[in-house]
Amino acid sequence: MRVEPHDLLPALMVALLCCFGGLNAASQSTVDRDIPTNFKLDMQTAARLRPQLLAASDPASELYPIGRIVLERLVSQVASPASFKFTWELRIVRDDQLNAYASPDGTIYVEGGLAELAGSSAGLWAAILSHEIAHVIRRDWARRYLFQKELEVSGGFAIVFGDPGLPSTSWSSADKASQEMGRYCRQLELEADQESLMLMARAGYHPDFVPSLHHILHAQESGKRPQSLAAMHPCWEERDRELSRAYTAASIEFNRRWPAWYASPGGNPPILVFTEEPVVRRTPAAWEILVPLRCQNLAGAVEVVLRNDVPAVESNWLTRLPDREDSGEIRELTGCTSTKTTVTLRVNRVGDTDSATRLDGVYVVDSWGVVLAKADLPKMPH
Repeated sequence: MRVEPHDLLPALMVALLCCFGGLNAASQSTVDRDIPTNFKLDMQTAARLRPQLLAASDPASELYPIGRIVLERLVSQVASPASFKFTWELRIVRDDQLNAYASPDGTIYVEGGLAELAGSSAGLWAAILSHEIAHVIRRDWARRYLFQKELEVSGGFAIVFGDPGLPSTSWSSADKASQEMGRYCRQLELEADQESLMLMARAGYHPDFVPSLHHILHAQESGKRPQSLAAMHPCWEERDRELSRAYTAASIEFNRRWPAWYASPGGNPPILVFTEEPVVRRTPAAWEILVPLRCQNLAGAVEVVLRNDVPAVESNWLTRLPDREDSGEIRELTGCTSTKTTVTLRVNRVGDTDSATRLDGVYVVDSWGVVLAKADLPKMPH
């Protein structure tokens, strides 16, 4: 998942966290190379840290039994390496963060906020868990560790997981190392995304749940975040774009195995909404905000909602957009039936005050107010 580790057991989380763009030519060979057969540091680290991680978490069967059931179905489709025996287990971390990470031994930790977000949806649980299973099977912890060591040897500088870089020669070399590490981790994330789609399809969970989860998580973010060259995770738009080929293959496999979608373990796929960056036009009387979007699995309509701010809700996360009738909200209903539907929202200008400068973002919700996607507003022109 995308959110970085928080204060709880920070050293342990950073040590075990599998990072959730393409590489340059120098890095590509490292991604493809095999891990040495005698490399066991990942499993040794997992065994050393396991007691502390268990102490901060609870078995999923007590809180979210659906998560445990989904994990069992997904693991049944996994061909584990003969030289490794993974201890597949799902645990819920006692916090409210939106994150998940996997220990190299196969234990998957889902933080409390993300578990609450998935709730009783088998499909969302499958999207979370299949990604972490892919990290474990690929031994991405070991890959990341070996790549870090290669950077230290070839560049004469050291970097630390979760840190922008600690130079031993010059700041410029540390910046380069951080960017190389960022590119490498983003590639690992995209590959885990791609492999998780096929794993879900074989186990009976529609691939649409993966982008659906990504869009829900994107909606939790406040404002548009610029992508750093050293970022460990690809942005949501890049993940959508890079998933396209794997998504097609996984959809074919799912349809072959589960021609009656409703009868699959994950049930019917969710309403899926892809948004593009809105286009903002300024007229003498109003701002016009054009929101391009595309919908899948939609029977009925969705609402595109423009808000000045998002009020506090009962949950810690914006899973449902509360009803509100005031000047700070503009709603537009659409059937979203075209290949690309563009919805135009108008914000009236009052005097010299540009109300658009206080806009929070554009949200797409279903008929129950459940948030399906968010479109980040660009910087308003003057």
